[in-house]
Amino acid sequence: MTPPATSRVRDRLRAEVTDAAARAADLVSTLPAPADRSPDQQARATSAQVRARTARRRLLRDQSELLYREAVGASLRRLSLTDLSYLLADIVPGLTPNRAEMEMERGRRQSAKEGLEIDQGIASSALLRSGAGADLLRSQRLPTDEARSRLAEFQRTGAVEMPVVSVRRTDGVAEITVANQRYLNAEDEPLGQQLEIAIDLALLDPGVRVGVLRGAVMEHPRYAGRRVFSSGINLSLLCAGQIPFLGFVMQREMGYLSKIQRGLWDPRQQADPTARGGKPWIAVVDGFAIGGGMQLMLTFDYVISSDTAYFTLPAAREGIVPGAANLRLGRVLGPRLARQVLLGGRRIGAREPAAALLCDAVVAEEEVDGAIDEAVHAMDNPAVLANRHMITAFEEPEDHLRGYLAEFAEVQVQRLYSQDVLHRLEQQWMQRQR
Repeated sequence: MTPPATSRVRDRLRAEVTDAAARAADLVSTLPAPADRSPDQQARATSAQVRARTARRRLLRDQSELLYREAVGASLRRLSLTDLSYLLADIVPGLTPNRAEMEMERGRRQSAKEGLEIDQGIASSALLRSGAGADLLRSQRLPTDEARSRLAEFQRTGAVEMPVVSVRRTDGVAEITVANQRYLNAEDEPLGQQLEIAIDLALLDPGVRVGVLRGAVMEHPRYAGRRVFSSGINLSLLCAGQIPFLGFVMQREMGYLSKIQRGLWDPRQQADPTARGGKPWIAVVDGFAIGGGMQLMLTFDYVISSDTAYFTLPAAREGIVPGAANLRLGRVLGPRLARQVLLGGRRIGAREPAAALLCDAVVAEEEVDGAIDEAVHAMDNPAVLANRHMITAFEEPEDHLRGYLAEFAEVQVQRLYSQDVLHRLEQQWMQRQR
């Protein structure tokens, strides 16, 4: 039983959050939309938000682990980061935005939002830093409910087709194809959700031994008839306010990227070494790997590139942080070259010597299929499973990743609502309207 004094402190901190959040909401309700506010009105709104966030931080410093346990209970069911945030809003009104508030916010373009996602980022950062952080990180590697529901179909037919992602099993190989035709395979929430389902299916099906990810042949006039890997985050949808911070930005890092690296989380891993490590993955880069595409490459065991492809991380130019690339790229390229890519936007062509640090094979376009066969043969080896587990476990320990993501959660969400990024997005919005 909680000691009375502790219970009083707990309740007082929660009441302070609810009260400060209600005061801020009451003030904001009397003001015009963010884009229409005068400097004085915006200063008043900001002051109220700062007071509310100060109360939230006090509560989270004291009770993050307790709040997480209250939200998830004893269930091993996968709870998305978005749903977890809404549960926190139910437990302590005002701690994070509730579902209705986020629905209203989602209807606005990025530069016209109140910035409620900042509070989701603050809470996510605190949870990851807390004693529950390891459980939260691992929970996002549980299979999605959608993948569980489609597993029987996949095992029976060897194929699952979704609007922009498909997965097919042939001779123990799961071939995942990304076909976000309208946006040249730019990443957004629907693509992320479907890609995670496909990866879950490949990992759940014991008939799959190796996974391969490749972009589809494009229909876009500029690249018609050619494959492309990824053009990074969908800036058009980010500008329109349709890239959710938790549902895409954080879920991507803690969900399918972590599953590629570490496999699905299975509580048996505590006692059964054979349950560890996931499966080997091969990425095939055609055309380009821009932004998130290059981030994705860093999680794969084997990377094949056509000799006409290039790789770049333009996040600094865009004003944001390129996911976990800041954590991983230095290990791959070395610190000096990594800074040139991360901070200076250096583009690396597949024919450059530096590309050998990013790719295992660089071949002519007509030789890509043969390179895939060779890579599958090399990766389809029981010893690969044990060795890839050991590499990941000690090259990037879970606590190391958790610490990075805790910092990333708050830094990235602040960047997404910083004035320079919002100004850039607003300029893009106006250009599209014209």
